[in-house]
Amino acid sequence: MLLVADVHGNNAALARVAQRGEPLLVLGDLLNLIDYRTGEGLLADLLGPDLVAEVLRLRRRGGYGAANERWRSFVVGREEEVSARYDALVKAAYQEVGAALEDAEAYVTYGNADRPGLLRRCLPPGVRYVDGEVVEIEGLRVGIVGGGPTRLGVPGEVPDDDLARKLAGLGAVDVLCTHAAPAVPSLSRDVIGGRCKDSAAVLGFVLRRRPRFHYFGDVHQPQALAWRVGDTLCRNVGYFRLTERAIRHG
Repeated sequence: MLLVADVHGNNAALARVAQRGEPLLVLGDLLNLIDYRTGEGLLADLLGPDLVAEVLRLRRRGGYGAANERWRSFVVGREEEVSARYDALVKAAYQEVGAALEDAEAYVTYGNADRPGLLRRCLPPGVRYVDGEVVEIEGLRVGIVGGGPTRLGVPGEVPDDDLARKLAGLGAVDVLCTHAAPAVPSLSRDVIGGRCKDSAAVLGFVLRRRPRFHYFGDVHQPQALAWRVGDTLCRNVGYFRLTERAIRHG
């Protein structure tokens, strides 16, 4: 089976992987809200490239509060208009995802940048949306849990307590797949942004249940792509938007 995470709008590359005829696991962040390298993404389409560039400059200087306030000042008084336009952009983006996965044996979960309900509705017949469930793939018990750590208050974020409950419901698995990274500094800290995107709940499950493999995404530029935690090999299978490379299990 093949695994990817953090597609972030690179649906042409996703389609090429899906056409390879192997089971494909997509571990979240299908939407490209904003590409911090280029400023491209749904927010640029929604708010304009100049505003996005200004916000990115503020964030790079560490001014997250000022950046968020700039977003709010732009939207105030036109909330319904902006919300409707954003909903249309997201739906169109997910329809492109669905087209890329047409006729594939694929299993999809969501990341912190996603809108889970709409993603699920836009997937084509035969593509399975999975969150907090175990599926059998190639004779292996594969546990899949979606959602990312809470930071910005967007629909795809899941508090760590909720992640822990979903993980606990899996039981013993051969392979654990999450969007969120385990709370291991070398795996969870983004060396470009400097932010730590970790989940203590995911790490706790790995240590208790000891699956042979753990695959995840979310961290685009980690210090390490793979790290052994006890008996488990943990591996980042993103940043697919940039790499366009699927990881084969094993």
